Amino acid sequence: QVQLRESGGGSVQAGGSLRLSCTASAYTYGLYMAWFRQAPGKKREGIAAVDSVDRPGYPDSVKGRFTISKDNAKNILSLQMNALKPEDTGMYYCAAGYGWRAGYTLSDYDYKFWGQGTQVTVSS
Repeated sequence: QVQLRESGGGSVQAGGSLRLSCTASAYTYGLYMAWFRQAPGKKREGIAAVDSVDRPGYPDSVKGRFTISKDNAKNILSLQMNALKPEDTGMYYCAAGYGWRAGYTLSDYDYKFWGQGTQVTVSS
C-alpha cells in the first residue's frame, strides 16, 4: 500500500511557474510514477511519467515546459511547470504503479495508487 499526497498547487498568471510535490508513504526507489491532470468535462490526461529507473517521458502538450523528477532519498515526486498556459488549468494528481516497469507510461490504467489531487489554475 502506497499513500500519495500532492502539494504546491495554486493560482498563477499565464507564463508563470509552479512546482508540485507528491510525498509517498513508501520508498519511491523502483516505483514507476506519473502526474495526471483533469479539467472539468475532460478525460484524465497523463502529462509526465518516469519508469522504475526514473527515465522520464512527456506528451507533446507539455514537452519542453514541464519536468518530472523523483527524489528517492526523500520519497518525493516533483513536477516543475514553466511557461504555464490557461489550458494547463485542472486538478493535478500523482500516481504510482506496482512492480517493475521499463519504459514510461502515460496510461492511467497502469497505475494502482493515487493521490487526492491539487488544483492548478492559470489565468490569462
